[in-house]
Amino acid sequence: MAPPASGEVQQRQQPGGRQQQQPQGIGQTITGIIRMAVFWYFAMKFFSPKKPPAEPSQLMSNLFSRGEPLDMWLYLSEHQKFNDFGNESALVWHETNIPYAVWGPQSSRSYSLKYSPSEALKHNGSLYAHVFFARSGYPADPNDPEYQPLYAFGRTHPVVMYLPKSKADKKRSLLSDSKNNEKDEFSQVSEKNAVTDEDSGPPEWVPYWKPNITINLVDDFNRYPHNAIPPNIAGYINIEPSTMSYYPTLYFNEFWLLRDKLIPINETVSELPLNLELGLISLTKWQLFLQIEQSFQIHRSYGSMIEGEADELKRVFLEGNPYLLVITMIVSLLHSVFDFLAFKNDIQFWNKNKSMEGLSAKSVVLNFACQLIVFLYLLDNETSWMILASSGVGVCIEFWKIGKAMHIEIDRSRRIPMLRFRDRESYTKNKTKEYDDMAMKYLSYVLFFLVACSSVYSLMYERHKSWYSWILSSLTSCVYMFGFIMMCPQLFINYKLQSVAHLPWRQMTYKFLNTIIDDLFAFVIKMPMLHRLSVFRDDIIFLIYLYQRWIYPVDHRRVNEFGFGGEDPSLQDADKPALEQAAESQDEEDKKEK
Repeated sequence: MAPPASGEVQQRQQPGGRQQQQPQGIGQTITGIIRMAVFWYFAMKFFSPKKPPAEPSQLMSNLFSRGEPLDMWLYLSEHQKFNDFGNESALVWHETNIPYAVWGPQSSRSYSLKYSPSEALKHNGSLYAHVFFARSGYPADPNDPEYQPLYAFGRTHPVVMYLPKSKADKKRSLLSDSKNNEKDEFSQVSEKNAVTDEDSGPPEWVPYWKPNITINLVDDFNRYPHNAIPPNIAGYINIEPSTMSYYPTLYFNEFWLLRDKLIPINETVSELPLNLELGLISLTKWQLFLQIEQSFQIHRSYGSMIEGEADELKRVFLEGNPYLLVITMIVSLLHSVFDFLAFKNDIQFWNKNKSMEGLSAKSVVLNFACQLIVFLYLLDNETSWMILASSGVGVCIEFWKIGKAMHIEIDRSRRIPMLRFRDRESYTKNKTKEYDDMAMKYLSYVLFFLVACSSVYSLMYERHKSWYSWILSSLTSCVYMFGFIMMCPQLFINYKLQSVAHLPWRQMTYKFLNTIIDDLFAFVIKMPMLHRLSVFRDDIIFLIYLYQRWIYPVDHRRVNEFGFGGEDPSLQDADKPALEQAAESQDEEDKKEK
């Protein structure tokens, strides 16, 4: 029975796979990978060094013609170099009359088998697949009298790959460890020493079995100059030195082979599945796979992609609906644009703001605390440096906004200089501070109660690396779950002042558009329920803001967000004569005094 295709095998095994990433991370990663691949393609096409055109006699061509029948042999051996063609036990797959570069079912073959590993393979051994092709009727064995060097070609591919062993899980139940501290003290010390040795020493490599091997013959009949082979495919071109032509290109396609499909090899393994597949691949698709893999490597080298993210991205393409993927990419692009516009207008608003009348200063301080908690949480969980840098910039901006909302002074009266925060006069002279304190007083009771309950639950039923990690994870969970409470003081101030003219509506509009995009992601992408609820909570808050804007009329005489006041244009003309009379009477009084 023919084995299923590689993609189909992976789709059926997906329910046991790893949890998918958050939607924003997937969208940004997809956009970055495609941007890198397109940039690399055009860079190689337009900015590569120009070389003079080669003469027709110097161009390399394919040694085989389209439609020419081929025979194939696949041998499995524990040696990287193979010459034992007479060993029938090593031959696991043989096919005849395969039309070369002819698209159709006659060019695709498949086979499945069960392989029994040897004792050497179970103890960190190696296994290689040696694939040979030859024109039909000719042997692939160089020792055969009928062997023709120009008629046969082959390639070797490892079936076993070595990957570093996953790090031991350092998380533990903090309460159970404290209760059993006296009983299990010796065992805990030994476990900690073992973990320390693993972290400090070189990584341990574990052998994994590849259950799928996909052999692709590249449909390539281009004529390449001897000294101008494209660099991305130069390593795959097999040149025949006497004729200076090239053999058909063999490509072992592992693009869709995810890590969680690999099978670890140990002493308990008795047999291993092996699905073999032979088919054609177009030159464009082959180069696209190579460029995407190279883009993955560049992202890993720069730290913008951690291990496992490439597999998660591939899984999205394997399991996702094509139309849904297109929508996701468009929405991700819009999300990035609106996020940038919201950031730009937020900076402009606080940079030009001269008055804190009607604005909640305590909400600004709470936003900084929440951003700092999220940054420390990401730092504790070994996140990529690019995400850490983005979160760190956000912390700095929130601290800068505190300087715009309050006076920050350095208190040098003590041995250690300390920062001292003082409210601005525009904030204390009116009712804004009174309403802000009133709102925070009652909301803090609710917030502290929820934080305490969530932290106790996390301590009793979840595992953590340390008490520091428990504090960070508890605070971060509260930021995600109860973050809407920090938006409520501003709603209360708007209600008491009966006005919303002081709010940065342009920035809030862009954030609301981003919230709508997050709502779409919440419906189409798998995510935890708490994160999904946190998306819809922002909708409710902003709808209340819109309702307040509708019921509270705009007061043109109120000081705006830039610190400037105005008057109602309709009243200016009506009051003009009265103003002139007042000015004339004031002049007459001045003359009498003189």
